[in-house]
Amino acid sequence: MTEFFRKNKLALAGFVTVVVLTFAALFAPWLAPYDPAAQTLPDRLEGPSWKHPFGNDELGRDILSRILLGTRVSMRVGATVVLLSGIAGVLIGGFAGYIGGKLDTFVTVLVINSLMAFPGILLAIALVAFLGPGLDRLIFALVAISWVGYARLARGQVLKVKRLEFVEGARALGASSPRIFVRHILPNIVQPILIQASIGMAVAILSEASLSFLGLGIAPPTPSWGSMLNDARNHLFDAPHMVIFPSVALVMTVLSFNFLGDALRDWLDPRNLG
Repeated sequence: MTEFFRKNKLALAGFVTVVVLTFAALFAPWLAPYDPAAQTLPDRLEGPSWKHPFGNDELGRDILSRILLGTRVSMRVGATVVLLSGIAGVLIGGFAGYIGGKLDTFVTVLVINSLMAFPGILLAIALVAFLGPGLDRLIFALVAISWVGYARLARGQVLKVKRLEFVEGARALGASSPRIFVRHILPNIVQPILIQASIGMAVAILSEASLSFLGLGIAPPTPSWGSMLNDARNHLFDAPHMVIFPSVALVMTVLSFNFLGDALRDWLDPRNLG
């Protein structure tokens, strides 16, 4: 793995950035130099300085502290959405592909294809608008639109693996279908699911920022990169630092998970072994 990172600088950059983001998310309350909700109106729209490295927003709140707390929100949303949608998608799509028949047709044609025919962000906006803003509702909406990608991928992988010789051998020895699925099929479809999960983190974080930018995500006063960008729209020219730093944080996060996903794909590719 060390040799792989030495040859692939983008993979190393993505991995290091993800580690830093995880550390910042875990220890954000202790790393933040100020209370992210504390307002200092005399210092509103103040630019970067030694006292406030990223400057202040329109209410005099420290932007660095808010970005750190926003990192915790983004990483929590991304990890939860990927975990829940991954489990649901693998189970639903995997079982449909393994059992086949009418169940596979129903899940694939009527459910997965129907949901994938609509733009995911529009479905998320509709769900959040119906349920109302809030972290739990936002996560539910993103899971509801994200699991279909994992289900489609899992189904395709199961259709390929279930025809292999070791699966037929386990079936011939009398192993039950649940045992075959859990012990023999799932371990052999983990690699593409991990790659999908890494890229799914970037998609979930970007979706959360988009919904928060539209006012449908995290409710104030909880900091969110998307809501910070929404607040900065009216100060694009007189306080550009309000836009620059949250934007850089969001871009670096999305790029790092994409780099990490590409790295996992290359590292787990059997053609690259040896």
